[in-house]
Amino acid sequence: MRYVSTRGEAPELDFGGVLLTGLARDGGLYVPAEWPKFSSAELASLRGRPYADIAFAVIAKFTGNEVAPTDLKKMIADAYRGFGHPAVTPLKQLNADQWLLELFHGPTLAFKDVAMQFLARVMDWALARRSMRAVIVGATSGDTGGAAIEAFKASRHASIFILHPQGLVSEVQRRQMTTVLSPSVHNIAIRGTFDDCQAILKALFNDHGFRDGVSLAGVNSINWARIMAQIVYYVAASLALAASGRDVNFTVPTGNFGDIFAGLVAKRMGAPIGRLVIATNENDILDRALRTGRYEVRGVKPSTSPSMDIQVSSNFERLLFEAHGRDAASVRRLMASLGQSGAFTIEAGPLAAIRAEFTSGTCDMTETAKVIARTLAETGELLDPHTAVGYGMALKERDYSGPMVTLATAHPAKFPDAVEKASGKRPDLPPSLAPLMMAEERVSVLANDPEAVKAFILERVKS
Repeated sequence: MRYVSTRGEAPELDFGGVLLTGLARDGGLYVPAEWPKFSSAELASLRGRPYADIAFAVIAKFTGNEVAPTDLKKMIADAYRGFGHPAVTPLKQLNADQWLLELFHGPTLAFKDVAMQFLARVMDWALARRSMRAVIVGATSGDTGGAAIEAFKASRHASIFILHPQGLVSEVQRRQMTTVLSPSVHNIAIRGTFDDCQAILKALFNDHGFRDGVSLAGVNSINWARIMAQIVYYVAASLALAASGRDVNFTVPTGNFGDIFAGLVAKRMGAPIGRLVIATNENDILDRALRTGRYEVRGVKPSTSPSMDIQVSSNFERLLFEAHGRDAASVRRLMASLGQSGAFTIEAGPLAAIRAEFTSGTCDMTETAKVIARTLAETGELLDPHTAVGYGMALKERDYSGPMVTLATAHPAKFPDAVEKASGKRPDLPPSLAPLMMAEERVSVLANDPEAVKAFILERVKS
């Protein structure tokens, strides 16, 4: 399997190279040179199989001969052994047509665990194979950081540095990062927004001298392996629910577009998937882009679903690459416009291609609170605010037939204040996480400045 950059000016790489490179050297994102396909017989053989078997079948399509089957199976088994549900990502039916795909049974109660637990193991495998150590960096709007730290805290081959926007994540999200006192874990609170954190991250990767000097690697969804691991639960859920020739539809609360892009890839591979619905909060750049064709950055509005408080959706570049027929020059032009003016316009042809796969909409904070209260009253299910944004859009969506699955991306206890205010019921943390709220924290606050972050990393790598 070979991988190419969305901007067309970086070298093609194999899976191991893409895994450790993260962001391409031309600033683009890596995607497979061609999408692997499942045959009808292969898909039929996966129906009813355990999650680990489906994960192996999906991931092996992207790793090719690079990872021995026995090694890959062991990594997958290790990644999901600690999940709190035997199905790993169970489905729960809410009414005749509506389902939840629960992605929060991992150690940090968020969907990021599904990919991150695997990523830590496959990255350790790649580093060991090359006799390397790496500096892993990530930016988080809340859940990625905790999931990455939990997954990499015992890594034998890497130190990890996570940037989060100071004061703009929930207390549980913050503590899941800052209470891990491993000497290889470093938390950085940036005086700014998540988009600022993400911009710093890209600046680190685009400084090739710094990048090479510390062996920089990334765990954000710019890293293809994150998307690859997320494809699995779309395949598993669609095979479980597809019947009588009806495709399965998915509504995804999204900010950075990685999670829903994984759904498109699963569809490209042959999974029985119909509509993909983009659900946004007040930070509705993706919905505006689909409605108007104009992708335009505006100020970030803090909300009760902070992990979606994003304006620059990195993975949207991968979709643009596909929608433009893999024309890297078009992607370079659009990304240059975004860098210069904070906006670009999608031409009619590519926009039509995107609309053929996706619909979109927005649930603001008032609507989100109503969805939480209504869902509890009607079904007994307590939703976190991000899942509620998705479920609110799923209830409004009409352009589909067959089951509709909303991705339940976090446990409600990660956002107890917002959930309690909306529903009158305060969700409890699972007993295993009860000590979290009393644990010692360690975090460094830095200015919104790539040079300050570089200096911080270099000082700690040297020591």
